[in-house]
Amino acid sequence: MSIANVLLVDDEVDFVETFSERLKMRNLDVFKAFSGEEALEVLKKKHTIEIVILDVKMSGIDGIETLTEIKKNYPLVEVIMLSGHAGVESAIEGMKLGAFDYLMKPCDIDKMIAKVTEAAAKKRQHEEKIIQARNKEITSRKT
Repeated sequence: MSIANVLLVDDEVDFVETFSERLKMRNLDVFKAFSGEEALEVLKKKHTIEIVILDVKMSGIDGIETLTEIKKNYPLVEVIMLSGHAGVESAIEGMKLGAFDYLMKPCDIDKMIAKVTEAAAKKRQHEEKIIQARNKEITSRKT
């Protein structure tokens, strides 16, 4: 079993291709998107995605807008913001909008794996709490 199902989103094709291979070698299942719009389409089709690694600066829908849409439509999916250009302001904005964390490019692969592992654990804990709450609700109806 892999550590997590990840969607890597960046408009730099070379970065996506290279970084996705590095993530796969570390036991992650990786899906790729090259724009915010494409990321939202992939999320519609691939319900197993747990973590999105999302570049901030992209043409079209940027990372902040994409994050907003992800959190609106897929609130349990954790998002790690990634940028080589953005400053502290976009990091703060991303965190306010629900990003799990924010890392700068170039990113150490071990640090990324640690963040993905933490984010996946958080998502799974939330899912488990929802299941427990639903089970409690169902069993309380029977009494």
